[in-house]
Amino acid sequence: MFMIFNKMSLAIKFTLKQALPVVSRTSAIFQNVYNYSSKATSQENVYNTFTDWESLNKKKKISKAMKAYLERAKEHDEFMKKQQFEYNIGKRHLANMMGEDPETFTQKDVDRAIEYLFPSGIYDPAARPLMKPPEEVFPARKAAEFDEAGRPHHFLFYTGKPNFFKLLYDASEHIQDLYKFEDKVSRKKEVADANSKLELSSSVWITKDELEQILVETITDLEYDNFKLVMERLVSLPYSYRVKEFVEKFRKPLATQRFALEIPKPSYDENGVAFVTTYECLRKKARGDVTIKSPGTGKITINGQDLTYFEDVQSREQVIFPLIFTEMQDKVDVVCNIEGGGPSGQAGAIRWGIAWGLRSFVDKNMLEAMQVAGLLTRDHRRRERKKPGQPGARKKPTWKRR
Repeated sequence: MFMIFNKMSLAIKFTLKQALPVVSRTSAIFQNVYNYSSKATSQENVYNTFTDWESLNKKKKISKAMKAYLERAKEHDEFMKKQQFEYNIGKRHLANMMGEDPETFTQKDVDRAIEYLFPSGIYDPAARPLMKPPEEVFPARKAAEFDEAGRPHHFLFYTGKPNFFKLLYDASEHIQDLYKFEDKVSRKKEVADANSKLELSSSVWITKDELEQILVETITDLEYDNFKLVMERLVSLPYSYRVKEFVEKFRKPLATQRFALEIPKPSYDENGVAFVTTYECLRKKARGDVTIKSPGTGKITINGQDLTYFEDVQSREQVIFPLIFTEMQDKVDVVCNIEGGGPSGQAGAIRWGIAWGLRSFVDKNMLEAMQVAGLLTRDHRRRERKKPGQPGARKKPTWKRR
């Protein structure tokens, strides 16, 4: 019995002796893994720290395109700062001349002061003094379209005109949305409300130059026609009132286009009578000038004669029609100097000159009525020339078969 127990103890000892190295090796392995991981973590931290320090101290590479743009942008900003500084100085001087506070002197006060200081008969806007903020005088500059690495920001950059094509893209998206909305309404068996229709009769599309200023891009005539075609397609849909804000961005009131030319303010003679003279009154081969005086008694003088200067009644009616239309026949006097052409051409030139001069003495509603009546539109028609081989401009010899 004792011998059996000794053998078992010897076997257990032998097993433990064999197991101890394995356990020690396993613990050593775990210890080595832990040491390695901690060492690797410390090395990685050191590497990351070094990389961050290196990236902070290393200059970023900038593409040539971005570098050139930054230089141009810097020059433009310096130029605008200089112009703004000069504008502020000029505004302060102008306020001091007018005896007003420079701090509360607005742009409206600037325009009024210039109008007061330069009361001349210069009707051409290009010849008048101008004092506007630099951002209104100088065109807007296009922002950077790419990052420092040269990658474009806009997804339509490679079209060459990203803003223009983005506009067409937005318009087409609105068209598709309106189609979907129309299908949704038709499934409910409803119809569009006639009172909700988009009203555009009192406005027109902006011009090509105005669109280029909005887009800060140059477009061709064909592209402008495509723009109007897409927008007309959009406003023709029955539910176009849902995109009214988008459409009105590219519309302007009709009155601003009709009376884009500034109406001259009357001058005054030594007797205090207001007068406006319209030069270059043209019709066919007739040339003349017309002076409107207010107040007056309705007297009409043509080359030193009265209305009987014209022998036919039709020419006399042409001359007095603008006065009757505006109900000014007994409130103003008209003095005309005309030469060249015949009675019809001279009467047409005087008619246009009287209507053009009456703008300074009527209100805005009457101006719109005169525009609708065609009084403010110059008649450019001329006699068509005779063609060789035939008796007149259109007349041809009678054709006979034999």
